[in-house]
Amino acid sequence: MDTWQMIKAERASLVDALDKLSDTDWDQPSLCVNWTVREVVAHLVATANMTPPKFFAKLVGNGFSFQSMVRKDIAQVTAGRTNAELVGLLRSRVDARTAPPGPTLSWLGETIVHGEDIFRAVGVPHQHPVERVVVVADFYKSSNLLIGAKSRISGITLRATDTDWQHGSGPEVSGPVIALLMAMTGRKAALDDLTGDGVAVLRERD
Repeated sequence: MDTWQMIKAERASLVDALDKLSDTDWDQPSLCVNWTVREVVAHLVATANMTPPKFFAKLVGNGFSFQSMVRKDIAQVTAGRTNAELVGLLRSRVDARTAPPGPTLSWLGETIVHGEDIFRAVGVPHQHPVERVVVVADFYKSSNLLIGAKSRISGITLRATDTDWQHGSGPEVSGPVIALLMAMTGRKAALDDLTGDGVAVLRERD
């Protein structure tokens, strides 16, 4: 699979799982700080509809405040729509290859990580093929783009226990590669799935 094919597969899996959530689940706080499950889904819809020209026009229109732009997009997507309609919107973009400016791998990472933000928060297991998670982990380990993963994991060793993947040096953090990926992006809830002296280091980092 190329990266866009992996994104398509992850989106398809995500929308199928979202269809099974209760309305109560949609109102739950996600692992993405200050966002509910419903807002995370709306963000994914907005991202899948974005293009570089739209992105820059919206950024200028929001006084170059990225957070303001994102919040406004979420509000526009959710306004007057049911949860089922949001799923339908995301399903309609499963094949889309439009996105904000940035590496294509970042949109695979966003789909996987935000999927985990949702399903870990509501206590529903959601599976990702390990090879896709490894691809994203390899991207994030060397990138500080938006989420600051490279700085967050500096000076520690990450070692996956479910696949042959390791990175870094220093106090070790070990566990499933999906938990390592979530920890790299600052999701502290994932640290409960990890072990090693480096876990305490990650708990102290934003």
